Amino acid sequence: MSNYLAIDTSSRYLSVVAKKGERVIKRKIDDCALNHSVMLMGEVEKAFSLAELTPAECDFFVAVTGPGSFTGIRIGISAAKGFALATGKPCRGVTAFKCIAYNVNERDFAAVIDAAHAHYYVQSYLGGKESGEPRYLSEDEVNLLKLPLYGFEELKLNNYYKIENDLYTAVEKTNFDGDSVMATYVRKSQAEEGRK
Repeated sequence: MSNYLAIDTSSRYLSVVAKKGERVIKRKIDDCALNHSVMLMGEVEKAFSLAELTPAECDFFVAVTGPGSFTGIRIGISAAKGFALATGKPCRGVTAFKCIAYNVNERDFAAVIDAAHAHYYVQSYLGGKESGEPRYLSEDEVNLLKLPLYGFEELKLNNYYKIENDLYTAVEKTNFDGDSVMATYVRKSQAEEGRK
């Protein structure tokens, strides 16, 4: 049985999970956009306190690697890597797509994440497994998909279902491969796209 801290700052919401033995503490703020850097450590501290867990007692640390908010992703990964470096414990990553997928009870669907400006990050799942590469699609393109769509946010899309964000379920179901934690980007950032 593992003890760990998991962090998701990849979108508008902020999720923190602290697990010590059978005790699981889930902290969530639904709308924290542009405030992740201000609110994250306070939520981590509360989660540690309620779980009666210290960083040194963690077996590993987890960050959601995106896709999503470019800045938010970096904040979560940096925090998890900081704890890992300070304690000498592993740091692991899970994509936002997998966080959605592990909370869906269907085999064929698409995980959808708001990319702003009427665009979305989309990962299709067929037979319960990722199908093809993640895509950056317009709202019209997403609405043409012939799969049920799932995500953690309120989105006005055809055939879309908002589900509860359960970072704990995703961490428990993930088979982590090594300790490499890299940001998951489906497209270049606005700054990169603006460069010539």
